[in-house]
Amino acid sequence: MARKYFGTDGVRGRANATLTADLALRVGMAAGVVFRRGEHRHRVVIGKDTRLSGYMIENALVAGFTSVGMDVLLLGPVPTPAVGMLTRSMRADLGVMISASHNPFDDNGIKLFGPDGFKLSDQIEQEIEELIDHDMVKKLAPPAEIGRAKRLEGVHARYIEYAKRTLPRDQSFEGLRVVVDCANGAGYRVAPEALWELGADVIAIGVEPNGVNINRDVGSTSPAALSAKVREVRADIGIALDGDADRVIIVDEKGHVVDGDQIMAVVAQSFKEDGRLSRDGIVATVMSNLGLERYLQSEGLTLARTSVGDRYVLERMRADGYNVGGEQSGHIILSDYSTTGDGLLAALQVLAVVARSQRPVSEVCHRFDPLPQVLKNVRYSSGRPLEHANVIAAIADAELRLANHGRLLIRPSGTEPVIRVMGEGDDYDLVEGAVDGVIEALRRVAA
Repeated sequence: MARKYFGTDGVRGRANATLTADLALRVGMAAGVVFRRGEHRHRVVIGKDTRLSGYMIENALVAGFTSVGMDVLLLGPVPTPAVGMLTRSMRADLGVMISASHNPFDDNGIKLFGPDGFKLSDQIEQEIEELIDHDMVKKLAPPAEIGRAKRLEGVHARYIEYAKRTLPRDQSFEGLRVVVDCANGAGYRVAPEALWELGADVIAIGVEPNGVNINRDVGSTSPAALSAKVREVRADIGIALDGDADRVIIVDEKGHVVDGDQIMAVVAQSFKEDGRLSRDGIVATVMSNLGLERYLQSEGLTLARTSVGDRYVLERMRADGYNVGGEQSGHIILSDYSTTGDGLLAALQVLAVVARSQRPVSEVCHRFDPLPQVLKNVRYSSGRPLEHANVIAAIADAELRLANHGRLLIRPSGTEPVIRVMGEGDDYDLVEGAVDGVIEALRRVAA
């Protein structure tokens, strides 16, 4: 069934246009009703990133949840994984993160977590959807049972301590100069502090949020600023988080970008050496480079692939008992510690390998040579471009050209009106030609 509000990562849209205060109010009411189970006093924790619209959405959600009898604990700006962790730690019935992750500031979103700290299933999201457009007057709490709201203190210290405990007690990063780019987002306080407490010499950028500069020319989706800073201060490593700090990209001492595939290779091999890998393999999406799969095979490990989206990676991990998974974009899920992608935790694992090996990051984080991979996007305003006859014909032609020489992957984004076209193979020119043929057909239809 097509869903009206929920996409692949919660409810997301342009603030005060698609995602209004009224919609946030109704999401709070509907989610509160669905999770109002039993006679105990119910509570929900709410975190957010640094977007200006977060204030509006936060207050609307508080009104919605309290109106149906749920108490609210406000966390302020914190990483998405901190919300998952604190939902469990506070024994809350529900967790909420207000963020549009790596999107521009004028988008925002509402991500929901169950009492176990994991994102909600499609079935539960569907239950909430069905309530959002209905009259919920009869669901409102009596005056004496309206919820209370308060701000929770010490949130950042709790998350920092939680992150540090994923490392050996005696782990130190002394002697390592680290540049951390927090994307002017949710990790702007906790990430530099955690690295400093572990002994690193920390240079922080992207730590001056003003409500409208989140992800703007900084962070994991714009690593040029980090690369330049690493070279400028002669740092050993650069760490770039995204707006809600659930993904990470590494930059080596030469300023070269290290993507999520290489990070997963580093973590998988490290976990295998330490006997921490729960299965002889990891989980990644169809977007991960074939080079990663070949590297893992050389280490006696497998790669299980899923659809694009960290939620699908996590579902496969939970179903089949994997404890390492992620995406090329930098969502790295270490399920022994976290219920969702956690950029800081993944970075700490890489830093631990670097510290232990006493080798430069350019060596530690280059586990394989990626196959040529071309990814291009086309934005469209309306309709279903992928169903147009000319686009279908262009896709068929591209697949024929890549047959036995590579692969083609085409998918609409789950969070914005964009179609992504990815090609991969041993011959770059062949791959790029195939991708460009599809892109051109899509642009003609989208124009």
